[in-house]
Amino acid sequence: MIWWIILATFIVSLISLVGIIISSNKIQKFLYYFIAFAAGTLIAATFFDLIPHALIEIEEFGVDIETGFIFVVFGIVLFFILEKFIHWHHCGKEKCHKPTGLLILTGDFVHNFIDGVLIAGAFMLDFTTGIVTSFIVLIHEIPQEFGDFAVLMHSGYTKSRALFLNFVSALSAILGGILGFFMFDMIESFSPYAVLIAAGGFLYIAMSDIIPSMNGHEDKKRLILGALIFILTIILMRFFLEMLHGI
Repeated sequence: MIWWIILATFIVSLISLVGIIISSNKIQKFLYYFIAFAAGTLIAATFFDLIPHALIEIEEFGVDIETGFIFVVFGIVLFFILEKFIHWHHCGKEKCHKPTGLLILTGDFVHNFIDGVLIAGAFMLDFTTGIVTSFIVLIHEIPQEFGDFAVLMHSGYTKSRALFLNFVSALSAILGGILGFFMFDMIESFSPYAVLIAAGGFLYIAMSDIIPSMNGHEDKKRLILGALIFILTIILMRFFLEMLHGI
């Protein structure tokens, strides 16, 4: 069964390379709109998926919702500190990539690790459940990984570098799958708190960098279209996630 878990999590990790289908010229031309999509994806995934489901899980452990939100706030503060640390220690007087890129990779690493644990748990129930869960996670990750790729491009990485780093971060799903297979009970009890911390990090990234970066354009049509993409992404992600969780 462990080999099926490794195979499933590896296939899910390949979704992180979704940005390869878009040419570099189109990425640069439409980066502003990709950023609007990324912002909408982060907000929707955080409020409609990560936080609600993590809160349900911790309630099953007898922990109240207010305590759960403390972990979200902790995630915001933690990513704020990480951003300052990255800036102070890696930028200095030299030109450097925005800390947002490393922050999104950090949050995505945790998120993908938890996905791996979920896939492992599903396979441990039975093979069919494992396949279905892996498929749902795979479909679920497409907009998320595309959004992460857009954020990395926005942070100043080249297309090839962004694809590579996004893929490396996604490989944490394999680690989560392996550890989940051998230590499922221990990791399962900790995973919802890790998800809430990651959710706080995603919120910080969206609100402190991604959304503000959409305001620096004088072209009114560009601003309006970007705002529409942002809003529509949130709405469509809401229905998309609801459909997936209904399967």
